[in-house]
Amino acid sequence: MLMDILYLVIGIIIGLVLGFLLARRFMTKELKKNPPINEEMIKTLMRGMGRTPNQKQVNQLMKQMSKFNE
Repeated sequence: MLMDILYLVIGIIIGLVLGFLLARRFMTKELKKNPPINEEMIKTLMRGMGRTPNQKQVNQLMKQMSKFNE
């Protein structure tokens, strides 16, 4: 009886660890394939706000976004 409960708890712990590692690997792979924001999206957003973006502003925003994601 006690061994069955121990096996159950160990199985749940191993399942949680493996599930976490697999989900993490999948998410990093997906984010590399489809980044959340790119230069075109920034330009579109700035145009939508009524600003005409220049490349320097876009580069600054991309740098800020990369710092935020790390």
